[in-house]
Amino acid sequence: MELGDRGGAGLGPGKPAVEREGLELLQHTVGALLSSYGWYLLLACVAIYLIVQKISSRWGMRPSSQRGAAGADIEPDMVVRRQEALLASRLRMQEELNAQAERYKEKQRQLEEQKRRQKIEMWESMQEGKSYKGNLKLSQQEAESGASTSSAVPKSKPNKKPLRGGGYNPLSGEGGGTCSWRPGRRGPSAGG
Repeated sequence: MELGDRGGAGLGPGKPAVEREGLELLQHTVGALLSSYGWYLLLACVAIYLIVQKISSRWGMRPSSQRGAAGADIEPDMVVRRQEALLASRLRMQEELNAQAERYKEKQRQLEEQKRRQKIEMWESMQEGKSYKGNLKLSQQEAESGASTSSAVPKSKPNKKPLRGGGYNPLSGEGGGTCSWRPGRRGPSAGG
């Protein structure tokens, strides 16, 4: 690297050697610095770059306060329109919510009324000495049949045959076939 030879002829007799020594010293210092702290410097530069990008993007997102007179005239009208649209949408959503709440309250009242009627029917059937659970099932079936307005004919259940004969009792030990289980002897275990 003979940098002084190229441009050194016009500068004078002492300058090229001094410049060469200065450049060699700078090159040696920078080389030593990069070899010792190169990765740290690279990471610091990348971090600074990312921070600057983030700050500049936030700065760009802010509405600029340096608008012209035409922008200042249009802005209040746009703000008023936006606020009116927002208010209208809020009112519409509130009305929908109120309607849903009314439907829910009505449904809850109907359920409470139905439960109250069932309790009254149970009490009356108990006073008459009847089984209140049977009446409860009948009243539920009536409510379901009244609620369903379909003209479907109820299906009759086919006669089912029992899987085993009437004399089968699993606790008696009979009728089990060839498989019979007997508990083992009590006492110390025979295994070691």
